[in-house]
Amino acid sequence: MLQEEEILKQELEKQWGLMLPETISEQEIIEKLSLQIAVIAEKGPDAFFQLMYRLDIPEKQLNRTMYDKEVAKEIAKLVYSRQLQKIRSRAFYKGKSMNDEDISW
Repeated sequence: MLQEEEILKQELEKQWGLMLPETISEQEIIEKLSLQIAVIAEKGPDAFFQLMYRLDIPEKQLNRTMYDKEVAKEIAKLVYSRQLQKIRSRAFYKGKSMNDEDISW
């Protein structure tokens, strides 16, 4: 679990330009991430929605957050959750090797 959190922290630092201390809580990460999301959203909807699409944030979930008082924070939670999901998926499939039979039609 600790390794997973470290990978997530590194991914967020790299992708979002965040400077995160060695020890930081999930809530603190979400707060910092929400500030970055607000900056991107201020640049315009095109850049914002393109980023959400690239991160594979479901449109239905994104639309639900638009009615919340703390939109950026709710979107940050979605991003955090999605990034964690990707890390877990990579770890799961990393141990599995594909052979020709796996990819044959």
